[in-house]
Amino acid sequence: MKQLKLTKEKIGIILVLILSGILNLANLSIENYGNEYYAAGVKSMVLNFKNFFFVSFDPAGFVSIDKPPLGFWIQAISAKIFGFSGWSILLPQALAGIISVALIYYIVKRSFGYAAGIIAAICLAITPVFVAASRNNTIDNLLVLVLLIACVFFSKAAEKGKFKYLIISLIFIGLGFNIKMLEAYMIGPAIYITYLISSAAPLKKRIKHLVIGTVVLIAVSLSWATIVDLVPSQNRPFVGSSTNNTVMELIFGHNGLERLSSNSGGMGGGPGNGGQNHKNFNSKSSTTNSNSMQPPNGTSNMPSFGNTSNKNSNSQNQNMKPPNMTGKSSNGQNFARMHGGVPGGSGTSNLQGTFGGQTTAGISRLFSKNILSDQIVWFIPLSILGIIAAAILEKIRFPFNNKKKLDVVFWALWLIPGFIYFSYTKGLFHPYYLTMLAPPIAALSGIGIVSMWKLYKQNGIKSWLLPIAFIVEGLVHLLMLSYFISNMTSTIKAIIIAALILCFVSSFILIIYKIMKKSVMDKTENIRFAKIFTTLALIGILVTPTIGASAAINHSVNGTIPAGGLELLSKDSSSKSNNSMMKRGNFGEGSNEKLIKLLDKNIKTEKYALVVSSANNAGSIIIESGKSVMALGGFSGSDNIISLNKFKQLVKKGEVRYVLTGGMGRNSNSIMSWVEKNGKAVSESKWKDTSSSNNIKEQFTNRSSSKSDNTKTNSNSKQNDKNNSFGGMNDSQTLYDLKGTVK
Repeated sequence: MKQLKLTKEKIGIILVLILSGILNLANLSIENYGNEYYAAGVKSMVLNFKNFFFVSFDPAGFVSIDKPPLGFWIQAISAKIFGFSGWSILLPQALAGIISVALIYYIVKRSFGYAAGIIAAICLAITPVFVAASRNNTIDNLLVLVLLIACVFFSKAAEKGKFKYLIISLIFIGLGFNIKMLEAYMIGPAIYITYLISSAAPLKKRIKHLVIGTVVLIAVSLSWATIVDLVPSQNRPFVGSSTNNTVMELIFGHNGLERLSSNSGGMGGGPGNGGQNHKNFNSKSSTTNSNSMQPPNGTSNMPSFGNTSNKNSNSQNQNMKPPNMTGKSSNGQNFARMHGGVPGGSGTSNLQGTFGGQTTAGISRLFSKNILSDQIVWFIPLSILGIIAAAILEKIRFPFNNKKKLDVVFWALWLIPGFIYFSYTKGLFHPYYLTMLAPPIAALSGIGIVSMWKLYKQNGIKSWLLPIAFIVEGLVHLLMLSYFISNMTSTIKAIIIAALILCFVSSFILIIYKIMKKSVMDKTENIRFAKIFTTLALIGILVTPTIGASAAINHSVNGTIPAGGLELLSKDSSSKSNNSMMKRGNFGEGSNEKLIKLLDKNIKTEKYALVVSSANNAGSIIIESGKSVMALGGFSGSDNIISLNKFKQLVKKGEVRYVLTGGMGRNSNSIMSWVEKNGKAVSESKWKDTSSSNNIKEQFTNRSSSKSDNTKTNSNSKQNDKNNSFGGMNDSQTLYDLKGTVK
C-alpha cells in the first residue's frame, strides 16, 4: 500500500479545510432548523416516496415547496440516515461548503500553482456570506458545489477541446438547475464564451459541441419539471407559488421573470425570506391591508403582510401599494427592528433594506452601508485587480491556447456579469444569493496575488499593482469597520485595527522597497524581504473577514435570510434573543404544544389535522408533530389551490375538522370567511399558550421602545407602533371546529 506523505502543500490545504470545517460545523445547533419552510418540507419528504419526489411541503401532499427537488432530496436523505433534526438537514450544506473549498483549491492550483490555489481556498473559506449559506438549509451552497464540479470538467474541456468533458460539465449545470433553477445559469456566459474562444478545437467543432451540449443541458434541467407536469394534478401536490399548477410556470414566473421585476424587488417572496408571493401586489385579485399584518409562526418565516389572493374580495384596499420594507416606513421598519434591522439581527447597525432589491442600485451597492455590505465585498477589489494583473502577465489575447488564459477569462466572465447584476438589479434577491460570487472572487484573488507578485519583481507601472491592491483592500476593510465598529467589543476592534495597520504598513514598505530597488528583483535576499511583507499584507486583509465569518459560530446567521459578517458582532445578545424568540409556535401566539395536544386528542380519521392560511403558519407544527397541515394558500397564502366548494366537500367527507384563521391575510379569502361564519370557535384556553404570547410581545415591545430614534422616519415608526399595537401584529388567531358543519 502506498504510504501517504504529508508534504508542505498537503498540510497547507488540510489546515484550510480544517478552518472551513470549524467555520461551517462548529456550534451548528444554534441554527435550530434554519428555514422552517424548507425544514417542514424535508420532514414531510422523509415520510414517503411520493412526498419525496414531488418535494411536498406537508405530509398529506397538498402543496409543494416552490423550488426544484435535488437540494431537498439531499437533505431528506441526510435526515433519513441520521434521523430528522436541525443538524441533519443543515449538514449537507456545511459539507458542501468544505468540499467547495477543496475544489477551488484544485481548480486554481491546476493552472496557477499551489500558492494561488491555497490563497483562493482561504478566501472562499472565510467569505462571510459563504459561511452563512453553509450553516443554513437554503440550498445555494449545494448549487455552488455542483457548479464547481462542473468547472473541474469544463476546465479540461476548454483546454483540450474534449466533447465528453463539456457534456459532463453541462450535465452538472443541469443538476444545478434542479437545485435552484435559473440561478444555476449565472455561470452560462463563462461556459459558452470561454469554450467558443478556446483554440483547442476548430471553431465549427466547438459550435457543434455547444449546440449538442445545450440540448443535453436543457434536457437535464427540465427533466424533473417535465415529469411533474405530465402527472395529473389530482395525483400530486399543487406546485407551490405557481399560478397554473405547473413547474414550467414556476420556472419562468415566480422563480424567473418576477425576480427581475422592480415591483417585487423589495418584498421577497421565495423561501428563505419568508416573505410573500410578491406577484400578487400587482394582481387585481390581491388584498393588501397593512392593519392585518401577521407575523410568521416560527423562527424562519417572515410575514406576508396580508397578501393573499381572493378573487371574490371586495376590499377597498385592492390598489394599495405593498408596505415599505426599507426601514423608511412604519410596518416595514417595525419588522426590520424585530430582526435587528439586518438579516443577521445585530440590532444596532441600522442598515438599509431588508431585501437586496431595496438597497440603492449602482456600482457601489455592495460597498454601501446596507444589508449586503459586509457579505461579499472583502476580496472584490483584489479579484478585479487580479484580472488586470493576470491579463498583463499572461498576455490575454488571441489565440487562447493555454489553460491559464482560459481560466482567467472563465473566472472573469463568471464574476463581472454577476457583479453587475447584483449591483444594478431592482428585482428580488436576498443577501445569501451573493454566495454565487464567492467562487470567482476567491479564484481571482488567488490568481491575482500570484500574478501581481510576479509583476512586482519586474519593472514598470505594472509592478505597483501589488502594493496598490493591498492598500485598496485595506481601505475597503476600513470602510466596513466604520459601518459596524459600534457593535464590537474593544478586543475585536483592536485586532481588526492592528490587522489593517499591518496591511497598510507592509504595503508602504513594499512601495518604498520597490523605489529603492529600481532594477528587477533577481537576488534571493531581495525577493525574500519583499515576500515577507507581501505575506504580512496578505495576513492583514484576511483577519477581518475571518472574524466576520467566525462570528457565525456564536451568533445565529438567521434561519430566514442567512447572513454573516461583522454585523453579527453586536455587543448585546439581540441576535440570540431574536432567534430564540422566533424558534417555535405561531409568531406572537406562543408555542404549539397545547394545539398539538388538542389535535392528538381529537383528530382520528381526518386527512388533514389542521388547516391554516399559509405555509408560514404550518411549518413549526409540521416539524414538531409531523401532522398533516393544509396550507390553503401555499407558501405565502396567495396560491389559488382549492375552491370553497371543494373545501366544503372535504369537510363533508370528514377529511377536515380544525381550521386556524388569522396569520397572513386573514379574512381575505372566501374559505376563511366561510369558516368564521360557520365554524365553532374553540376556547383559547384549550389550544393557545397565551402567557408565552404575552412574554414574546413584551420582549419585542421593550426592544423597540428602548431604541433612541432621532430621525423623523423613526419617530413616525414609533407612532405607528403605538397606533398598531405591536407593529400591526397583534391580530389574534382563532381556532375553529368544523365538525358537523356540512351534512
